[in-house]
Amino acid sequence: MEPKQEIEQLTKELEHAGYLYYVLDNPEMSDYDYDHKLRRLEELEAQYPQYASPLSPTRRVGGQALMEGIMMRGPKLICCAVRKPDGTIETKTEPTPTHGIWTKIPLVRGAISMIESLIMGYRYMMYSAQVSMGDDYDPEEEETAFEKWVGEHLGKKAEDALLACAAVLGGLLAILLFTVLPTLIVGGVNHFVTLGRWAKVVLEAVLKVGIFLTYMVAISKMKEIHRVFEYHGAEHKTIACYEAGDELTVENVRKYTRFHPRCGTSFLILVVIVSVFLYSVLPWGSIGLRVLFKLLLLPLVMGISYELLKWCGRSDNIATRIIRQPGIWVQHLTVFEPDDSMIEVAIAAVTPVLPEDPEDGRW
Repeated sequence: MEPKQEIEQLTKELEHAGYLYYVLDNPEMSDYDYDHKLRRLEELEAQYPQYASPLSPTRRVGGQALMEGIMMRGPKLICCAVRKPDGTIETKTEPTPTHGIWTKIPLVRGAISMIESLIMGYRYMMYSAQVSMGDDYDPEEEETAFEKWVGEHLGKKAEDALLACAAVLGGLLAILLFTVLPTLIVGGVNHFVTLGRWAKVVLEAVLKVGIFLTYMVAISKMKEIHRVFEYHGAEHKTIACYEAGDELTVENVRKYTRFHPRCGTSFLILVVIVSVFLYSVLPWGSIGLRVLFKLLLLPLVMGISYELLKWCGRSDNIATRIIRQPGIWVQHLTVFEPDDSMIEVAIAAVTPVLPEDPEDGRW
């Protein structure tokens, strides 16, 4: 068979398999066959890029829900689309940042990805809040005296640095809540009731998962956050529609599932689960020393979690289904069904970032 015909045939078969899996929840192709065909398609597209389809199953895009908007990230471009108070959609496009060799190193790229996501997520969330407020937003009134001084005397780079610091501080607060607090609570309980080593490990794990789930449930009850989670559903549905090779229309997007294996929520719950197992070997002799070890191991935890999520996003077998299932369960708390106007925003965000080179969008 000629390379062009084989590429077309493999693309069609994998798109159909994706439709059966994501839409009908009735897969017919075995995991082995799917992985084999996907690898063969990747090889052919690398050798004959001129024959690759713009909607090849080998391509991937990602995104993030915002205030009344969505940010979509492709291999070369990032597009932020926000619904304005007058009903129109404002889009902002910029190049996707690159980090050279660091994004190719397993485990290391996970920590880099997490930090970058925090910084970029905070920046785009602030932008979406500004646009969605429309005429009610006055940047001069909203700026503090310190922010004005920084902008006037130190320039944009300093402002970006402040945004980065704010995002990192937010991440540190999350670390304090989900990593440090459970250990401190277990240490406090141990002062009153002597616990064995594995009793401490189990109690700490239960507390960590409990705090995480309680936090997710609590914020999902907030009206503004609930709408963000609805936009989260629009993001997932749109990406699933694109990856299945379907035309990006509101009607087509609506029929796809709101759950996705590469969701950031899945990454967070993987971080929690991986940390439970990795931290179980740490000593309990000193609470302070245990907390220090946990903080030092956090980049490794993020790296392992990222590699697991990456694997789950590219493969579909029993192992990957087991690994990603907790993330799918937790997505019931962070991903809700969107309305059609939200889907329109998601389509507006993803369209400019779709990869042109089949090698670019590969996960």
